[in-house]
Amino acid sequence: MTLTITPLTPGFAGEVMGLDCRAPLSPAEVAAVEAGMDQFAVLVFPGQALSDAEQLAFTLQFGVLEKSGHGSGIGRIHFRTDQEARSLGAGIGDFSNIDGQGRPLAADTRAYMFKLADRLWHSDSSFRPVPAKYSLLSGRAVPSWGGNTEFADMRAAYDALDARTRAMVEDLVCGHSQMYSREKVGFAEMSEAERAAFAPVRQRLVRTHPVTGRKSLFLSSHAGTIEGWSIPEARMFLHELTEFATGPRFVYSHAWRVNDLVVWDNRTTMHRGRRFDPAELRDVRQTRLAGDAPTIEQMA
Repeated sequence: MTLTITPLTPGFAGEVMGLDCRAPLSPAEVAAVEAGMDQFAVLVFPGQALSDAEQLAFTLQFGVLEKSGHGSGIGRIHFRTDQEARSLGAGIGDFSNIDGQGRPLAADTRAYMFKLADRLWHSDSSFRPVPAKYSLLSGRAVPSWGGNTEFADMRAAYDALDARTRAMVEDLVCGHSQMYSREKVGFAEMSEAERAAFAPVRQRLVRTHPVTGRKSLFLSSHAGTIEGWSIPEARMFLHELTEFATGPRFVYSHAWRVNDLVVWDNRTTMHRGRRFDPAELRDVRQTRLAGDAPTIEQMA
């Protein structure tokens, strides 16, 4: 069966058919997927009943994994305790709401509250000096309602800026940290060690794709400062820019089905999760590829 990609919206997000992600890909198939990512930025692969090992093997055909799934260097992913952590395959990030006993995470736990900020628009690992390339999310169990993942095309948003705003953002540099995104949902109680681990990094507000040369906005809920601006002015501007860049004309909303695999390019998109019944299980597992280069040098 020949690999085909059907657009899900004009120029953004596509559905891939004719590919078994459990099997090794040919060089031509790898090239076709990469070309599809460059064109659509989000690809949906339906009907992929992957094991953790198969998801990892598929991922590694497109790059190398980030060294850590959460970036803090403190404890388990998303502040999970030993009782809240599940044993998944090597290189697999647990983005579910499921604890170590197979139950939904309790709403009063740090792990549950930390994950609430994933419902804000963000780009994965923008809080790292070298932000992520692709994220790959496999849906193993989905709730009966809600839980969509929405994606926003930051290339189209940049193209749609008025000339005055485009000139304004061109050389701006932002500070990104998970502290900023978590504070927005009231998750502000962190130890000194945690705050040190979440120290802000510098990112350009406009970046250029290394393959296509197309410019895009590099926005995220992790962005909380703009160099040379007061904090209130910077946050108001970033809020307004995010409102613009996530308008309906730039957004694809993915309604999950069991065994969907969704891949997105963090260099050209933002995404957010949507609300679902926290009493239901949502088992989604992520692999994440390391980025190719920093957007700007860091301060010594």
